[in-house]
Amino acid sequence: MLIVYFSSTTENTHHFVHKLGLPSARIPIKKTDGPLTVTKPYVLICPTYGGGVSIHGGQPRPVPIQVIRFLNDPANRALIRGVISGGNTNFGADFGRSGDVIAKKLGIPQNSVTFHVTEGGGSFGRKLFSDAAEEATAQWW
Repeated sequence: MLIVYFSSTTENTHHFVHKLGLPSARIPIKKTDGPLTVTKPYVLICPTYGGGVSIHGGQPRPVPIQVIRFLNDPANRALIRGVISGGNTNFGADFGRSGDVIAKKLGIPQNSVTFHVTEGGGSFGRKLFSDAAEEATAQWW
């Protein structure tokens, strides 16, 4: 199975996916890089962005525009088999929200969505180990 992922310029998600050692494709950050079109089934890994905006009464936008563009292609939507989302637990109710938003948009029933909260990225050596990445993807293989 292919892993399709979005990673910002911090490259945290890129490092996470790289440690898996599985076939992967990165959704381009810049429009000028051209679109990504997949040709086989995949699991999408999408971090949550917005930093807990709803905690302060704002309107969260957890899914990056690049991921929205990618999923707007019917061929890409047809091949998705699962979504793994993440974020920062400091985001409160917005933690992992990108997965909820994507699942709802694609018509995946809520009872088919499971959250596995793991710590990833950050400091104190967590970037050195791939335990969280392996734990999250083990559900799909």
